[in-house]
Order: sequence, then structure tokens, then C-alpha cells
Amino acid sequence: MTDLMIEADDVGRKFGDVAALDGISLQVPRGTVLGLLGHNGAGKTTLVNILSTVLPPSSGSARVAGHDVVRQGHEVRRRIGLTGQFASVDEQLTGEENLVMIARLLGASRAEARQRTAELLETFDLTAAARRRASTYSGGMRRRLDLASSLIGHPEVVFLDEPTTGLDPASRVALWEVVERLVDDGTTVLLTTQYLEEADRLADAITVLSEGKVVASGTAAQLKADVGQRSVTVVLQEPGDAPTALRALREAGLSPLHDAERRALTTPVESSRQLAVVVRALDEVAIDFVELTLHEPTLDDVYLTLTGRQAA
Repeated sequence: MTDLMIEADDVGRKFGDVAALDGISLQVPRGTVLGLLGHNGAGKTTLVNILSTVLPPSSGSARVAGHDVVRQGHEVRRRIGLTGQFASVDEQLTGEENLVMIARLLGASRAEARQRTAELLETFDLTAAARRRASTYSGGMRRRLDLASSLIGHPEVVFLDEPTTGLDPASRVALWEVVERLVDDGTTVLLTTQYLEEADRLADAITVLSEGKVVASGTAAQLKADVGQRSVTVVLQEPGDAPTALRALREAGLSPLHDAERRALTTPVESSRQLAVVVRALDEVAIDFVELTLHEPTLDDVYLTLTGRQAA
């Protein structure tokens, strides 16, 4: 057994003269979640397709569960589950029939298929709807059925390509909880997403792609510390004190901005210790304030800094 369940070494992929991926390298240990962030066209789905043997790489190599994705594709496919951006269930079949059919195609006996189907229907809270046609399911239910179908074969590695796209907030949180249970049981997950709060909650490590290249990688905390910017916001008691407060903070070596509507001054800081600098500067000019807040950087800040694009 290998401790690294997903490995990519300088993986590239071209479509004609267009480089969709350019030298991607990453490693994902067993029982962890790698969050793959990037805007549309950054290369996320292309990388998933290579790792799941749908596409061969143009250059470099990749291994999943210890097996080369090109030379040992059959062994890789035996060990993975894949859920794409859109639910791929047969809407004319019931939820139960969908899962039994996939289990049988994977070689399970009739009894084994029904037992595994019952387990997954319960896991994904679909038992009550098991005998309804999938065409009657809500979007969230279809996504849960789709994810259940990818787990029929007890995969060691699951690829989730933007699995919560189009879901309402409640359905998204429910799917997150399922992913967390999978990882608790030892499954390895590669999650592509444009929802930054999704990566912040689920991912043990994050890789950010932009135009087919890795622009940053690390834990969410590391990325925030390396790329993000802390700030301090002061809400003044008297709006008329703003000019004096701005001057005092600038003289203290800070760079405040004024939000007149909120009666607030916001200034970037290097560390939480600079809270004291803000308080002393205002105290020296007798400025009273009603609120003082230290804002830690978010993944949104990191994403915007690294890609220069709006977060989804």
C-alpha cells in the first residue's frame, strides 16, 4: 500500500497548439482532500480527466493508487470513483435501479448489488425516494445519487469535479458532510471547485491553477499567511474625527482608507501586534471609537491576489 494516492509529475496536456496544462506536479496522501482551485479554463477538469484515465497526458506522468494512469489504466479505474460537474444518472430509472445497475456492471452479484445499494441510499438520505424515478429528484438529490453511484465499487480515490455547482446552500452543506464522512473512512479525494468556502472547509491542502499552471500550493492557513493581507478596521464614535484619525494613523506608518458611510477607517497591518499601534495613535489625538476589528485574510483574498480574477 502506498501513502501517496495521487501523484502528478510535470504533467502537460496540449490541444493542438493550446497548452491546457503546463508542468503540473502534485501529491495527495491517503485519506486527505486536495482542493484544486481555478477559474473556468484554468485546467482543473483536464487534470481530473488525465488522472481518471479519460485523457492521456501529452507530457509528464501520473500515478493513482500506485498505478500509472497510461500503462495501468485498468488498475486505476478499478480503484477510483468520478463525479463530474453535472449529474449523470439515468432519469428513467429509479434511484435504486440506477445503483443496482452500476453495481452489477462492476461485477457484483444480485444480492451484493442490492446490499450495497441499500447502504448508499441510507448514507445519502435517499432511502425514502429509492423507488421514485430519478427524473422526479431535486437537483441536490440527483447530485447525491450521482456521488453514490461513484462509490458503488468502494473506491480508494474519488474525483469530485465541481460537485456542488448549481446546488442551493443547504444541499451544498449536505454534500460536504458526505465528503467529510468519506475521508474519515480513509478515502482520498481530489476536489475541484470555484467555491472558496468549500475548499476552506474540506481541503487538507490546496493547489491553485491559473492558465494551466500551478500558481500556489499549501494549506489554506499557509496560503492566507503567505498571500493574504491582515487589516484593522476602526469605527469612529464621531464622523467628524475622520481627518484627524487618518492623519494620526499615517504618521504612525500605516496606510488607512476611509469609508465615510460606515464611519470606519481600515488599514493593512503586518501582524496582530499592530493593533496596539492603531490604538496608541488614536489615543494620542484623543479619538474615541466604538469598534476595533482585526480581519484575517480569506481564501477569496488569496485567490484574487494570485489569479487577478473575481472569486466565484
